[in-house]
Amino acid sequence: MTRVNDHGQTVGDPVPGWTPRPAPAPVELAGRTVRLEPVSLAHAPHLYAALCRAADEPLWTYRTQDRPRDLDGLAALLAAAADDPATVTLAIVPRETGVPEGLATLMRVDPAQGCVEVGSILFSRDLQRTTAATEALVLLARHVLGALGYRRLEWKCDSANEPSRRAAARLGFTFEGRFRQAMVYKGRNRDTDWFSLTDADWSRVSAAYDAWLDPANFHADGRQRQSLSTLTAGEPTDARP
Repeated sequence: MTRVNDHGQTVGDPVPGWTPRPAPAPVELAGRTVRLEPVSLAHAPHLYAALCRAADEPLWTYRTQDRPRDLDGLAALLAAAADDPATVTLAIVPRETGVPEGLATLMRVDPAQGCVEVGSILFSRDLQRTTAATEALVLLARHVLGALGYRRLEWKCDSANEPSRRAAARLGFTFEGRFRQAMVYKGRNRDTDWFSLTDADWSRVSAAYDAWLDPANFHADGRQRQSLSTLTAGEPTDARP
């Protein structure tokens, strides 16, 4: 419905009762297959083994930092993340292994407008394409849009990072556009693609997350019966065994 003010100008819809939201704080989030916990130096040895070996170089291609070459280098990155008052970085700990295998950060936080970005996502090769990896991002979305009551959760990535683009779409984020020549990092151009989930999307997407994570959605060997991308798109599926 188009709204017009007293001057004949088109304006946005009212947001009744809106108040600034609390800023995200370091928090533990627990799911069926994974838990998230505030990053600390205690995570450094396991994260170094999971993310920083020579074979892990491709994991760092789209990050602004280079792969740390030793444990001290990673410890410095983790210490800086833990001490940054403007962000919240969480270690991702699959229940199957009980050790941290990834990182994710809530950043560019704007409590007054109810907007925050989930970024700097880094999964080990073993964590990638697992239920735990997906559930970690679901837990963050639930925390931001559910518990904290934010209006908008953003996802941004290098437009060349096709796995990140696919992940955003699979999780139900809406593609909003490409910011050309948004930054220079590692000596190369980055066009940045923007995606978002809003509070208006939340009931639909949250139900899709619940349906996908339901143990009944998985065969005994771990294969999914319905894909998350199908559920977030609201498409009919054949859910038979």
